[in-house]
Amino acid sequence: MASLAEPRGSRARSRSPARSPGLSPALGPSRCGEERRKAASDAAQETQVRPVDLNYAIKLLEDAGSSDLEDQQLKVLKKVVKSFENGLPLKDLAQIMDILNLCAEKVNEQEAFIEPVCELIKLCGLPFQKKKFSDEVNYSVAVSKSIAQLGCLMRVPSSQVRIQICKCIISFYKMELPKKLLPGYQPTSADYKIQMAELGGLAETLVLSLALVENQLTEKLWVLKALQHLSNSGVNCRHMIKAQAASRLCLYLNGTDPSGQLVFRSSEILWNLLENTSKEEVVSQLNSLECIHALKEIFVDRLINGFRHYDRQLRNDLLVIATLVAENSAASMIESGFTMLLIALATFTEVKIPNPLLEGLKLTYSYEDFEMKKLLFNIIGIFSKDPHAVQLLSENDVMPALLYYVKPHKKPGFHDWSAAQYEELQLHAIAILASVAPLLVDKYLSCQANTLLLVFLEWCVGQDPFFGQGNSFHGTGGRGSKLAQMRYGLRVLKSVVSLYDDAVNLNLCDQGAISQLLEILKYAANKLEQKDDAILLEIQANILFILSVLCENDVHRKELFSYEGVHLLISFLQMDPKKLHSGLGHRRLLFSALDCLWSCVIGCYIAEDYFLEQQGIFFLLDLLALKQKSLCNIILGILSEFCDNPKTIIHISTWRGEKDQTAAKLLIQLWRQEELDLGVQRDQYGRIADVKRPIAGSFQKEQEIIPMPSSCPSFAIIEISENIRAKLYSLLCKLGFENLPGLSAKDFITLAIIRRYIDFKVGEVWSEVCTELKEEFRPIASDEETLRVISEVSENIGKMVTAYQTEVLENHHHQEIQEEEKAYTKIRAVHKQKEMVNKSWENFLTRTSNYEALKKAKRLQEKLIEASKSKSKTQNGAVHSTDIKGLGTTVGSGRLVTVESAPSQLVGRPLSAKRLPVKRVSFGAGALKRNEKS
Repeated sequence: MASLAEPRGSRARSRSPARSPGLSPALGPSRCGEERRKAASDAAQETQVRPVDLNYAIKLLEDAGSSDLEDQQLKVLKKVVKSFENGLPLKDLAQIMDILNLCAEKVNEQEAFIEPVCELIKLCGLPFQKKKFSDEVNYSVAVSKSIAQLGCLMRVPSSQVRIQICKCIISFYKMELPKKLLPGYQPTSADYKIQMAELGGLAETLVLSLALVENQLTEKLWVLKALQHLSNSGVNCRHMIKAQAASRLCLYLNGTDPSGQLVFRSSEILWNLLENTSKEEVVSQLNSLECIHALKEIFVDRLINGFRHYDRQLRNDLLVIATLVAENSAASMIESGFTMLLIALATFTEVKIPNPLLEGLKLTYSYEDFEMKKLLFNIIGIFSKDPHAVQLLSENDVMPALLYYVKPHKKPGFHDWSAAQYEELQLHAIAILASVAPLLVDKYLSCQANTLLLVFLEWCVGQDPFFGQGNSFHGTGGRGSKLAQMRYGLRVLKSVVSLYDDAVNLNLCDQGAISQLLEILKYAANKLEQKDDAILLEIQANILFILSVLCENDVHRKELFSYEGVHLLISFLQMDPKKLHSGLGHRRLLFSALDCLWSCVIGCYIAEDYFLEQQGIFFLLDLLALKQKSLCNIILGILSEFCDNPKTIIHISTWRGEKDQTAAKLLIQLWRQEELDLGVQRDQYGRIADVKRPIAGSFQKEQEIIPMPSSCPSFAIIEISENIRAKLYSLLCKLGFENLPGLSAKDFITLAIIRRYIDFKVGEVWSEVCTELKEEFRPIASDEETLRVISEVSENIGKMVTAYQTEVLENHHHQEIQEEEKAYTKIRAVHKQKEMVNKSWENFLTRTSNYEALKKAKRLQEKLIEASKSKSKTQNGAVHSTDIKGLGTTVGSGRLVTVESAPSQLVGRPLSAKRLPVKRVSFGAGALKRNEKS
């Protein structure tokens, strides 16, 4: 036929000689006959494989006629298969798919087309051929549609065709190059078909085709195998979810299949869906009673009858899927009976109570059973979050089963768990107990759980040797110690005391829990001094919380806490502020200590006095001076409560911070910072800028006043609890607004506002009342006049405070001027003194360098000496000369005194008969030394 003839270029290539060393250009005799024969064979083969006119083939298949036409169609199909046996070119792929679709329509009536269809599908499994590198992009749309058509061919009612389609899809992931390539072509990249399958949505079509092979096990397994490969891609998984793949696959889990592949492949695909798509979408598809029943049946089958390693692994995988379903659909789990089964299984080994659900079950101590045990504990924690499952937890003895592990660690027996496994189960069980115990308080008390926990905690701080493995999630940080056990035991206590149940708390206190917890707190504090550790910080914070709950509103318990507890609290308050930002938990520990201080110390005079004696108020003010917003609120509340003790005011007034800062100045600074954060209007000097609303912040001013019921507080009242100004006002009221030391003029300006805080707040409330009344009512004249007077009073207070602030500023300015004048006077005196010193020095230099000036100075000195002498003459007295003979200086003489004997009448007694010679005694430094030696 002319239509099947080769293109001109192809024939030319077939006749052209092969360029090889064994053949001459003229195809003459070769030196190697074997190479010549081989070349001739290749040339003949190339001549036979001629491209087919695909348009003619499509037109021929579209015709419907006699049996002779059918033979021609089959013959053309064989030629098409033969032409493309080494791979389909990208440019011809769309036409090949058209041929496939035409053949698929004929399969229903003519079984002879099954084999050609399978052969063509097999060709789709070979690498596609491209001429240019850009062909992969240029033909991507056509290729993706063609690959998607493979999924549509699953409609062909032929098992052979369907299996071949699945094999073709699987070959995308195990691509093998053909032995011979088409001339001028090269294969596409290895993952090109995978990308095109994702782009065309092949996975979604293949999931929908599961309905066509519902009753054919072999075909179903091949489809699942193909889906298993496709589900490794997140894009394919999203396509599969659109086709409700999760619910469809879940229903196949308990299908009849002697080989076990149905369960294996379905569970693998479900896992891939959970990992590669949104878990919520997958679980929502599994959230049906039919799917949960299927999960339950296959789980029980593998639990009772599964003895192989694979069966146990599959059982655990199904348990994980059931756990995810339980997180989102606990009601369906309860209705199906799956919840009851799992709870009974979780307590199977700890509580020896026969359960008909688990007859014939025998658990080993293999690794898979160990993993199942942990999964069962985990699902108990999930059930505890559902109110509908609480009754089932109570009826199936979950509390005794979990308390079974609240005991000192003992070495396991030969057929028991290993030491590491038992420790992990123990910690996991105690962690779940923290979630279950608050729900089953009656069971908790009846099992004497408080006693067990206190004994367990006593073992944790004891000296018994124990080497924790610390190689699990719950054992983190507990390697070689009992810290992990202590951590989770305290979590259980924290969860139950958080209920504020009097029976639980009384039971704890009656067993000496307060003193024991203080000992554990001291133990952890000593450990923390050696090295900062997040677990130790958590332990201490939880103990402080438990003590806070136990001692709150009970003076006797506070007295038990007082001395040793206060000493520990003081150490926490002295924490290095730099550690608050370490991220380990120091901030939480500090807040727990402050909460414990409020609950365990305030209200008990013994504890309060001891706290004051230990200078605790000073440490609180040191923390307040850090000006951290999160700390200020609670510290100010504690200080306000402490001020009920009269001794506290003295401590607050005595405290001094950096640069001799007083407590009053610190409180005023905090007030200014709070107003800055609230956006309160102030002028450049800190005075009131808006006398009508002097303390309202920017957010408060933006709020519209809406009429509300009397039971609902207005915004002006709510605002009090949302900032620290009320606490600052309360503290300053107790300190007093007069005679506060260490304040500047700016502080006095702010203090004037603080002093009138209540008046301003009352004015805000009245303003809201006026606005609400005018929106719904029209007050009578007398009421309107009263409201006007009240508003004017509030405004006048603002004006009065502003006037006082202005007066303070003026006085401060005047005082500054006076101080400036005094400073200038001092400066002038200093300068004058310096001038006199300089002048004296110049005169001295003149006398030493100019003899005439020296003589003149000498004469002036003598004249001044004579002038200073008394004019009245001393009667009957000796006159002593003040001149030192031979002295040639005009400066003061040294310490040289000449004493002559005085007449007897001056001394008051007669001289001796023997006349003593007159001596001249010198009192210089050398004479003094000689006298000392003598």
